Amino acid sequence: MTKSEAAVNVNTCPIVSAIREIGGEWNFIIIRYLIEKNMGFNELLRNATGISSRTLSSVLKDLVSKDIVKREIISTQPFLVRYSLTEKGNSLKPIVDDLGQWGKIWVTGRMEDTDPPAGSPVRDARTSGP
Repeated sequence: MTKSEAAVNVNTCPIVSAIREIGGEWNFIIIRYLIEKNMGFNELLRNATGISSRTLSSVLKDLVSKDIVKREIISTQPFLVRYSLTEKGNSLKPIVDDLGQWGKIWVTGRMEDTDPPAGSPVRDARTSGP
């Protein structure tokens, strides 16, 4: 493969497009928590250790605008909002699961904690070898 064949057009690459759509580190973290269960703003703030209130607000607005997260007003007195994943957001679950498995295996070295599901690209990479 030549250097020009290996070049990726970042304007048309589906991986680059997906990463741009989902957003940064905090976006993935919030998606991860919402995969587990629907949460309110303060619950997300408590769980996502290290995120500021302002950043969380910005991340949630971004994810809502991209139709990854749904914002639902539960009550006005007292004001209560619940965040959940949309169908588009829920479709990220296998990707987030595999990314978590990859991190356990290749970054944190905690692969004994869990075994990737059968057919998972992470499992296939871990079980295949020379």
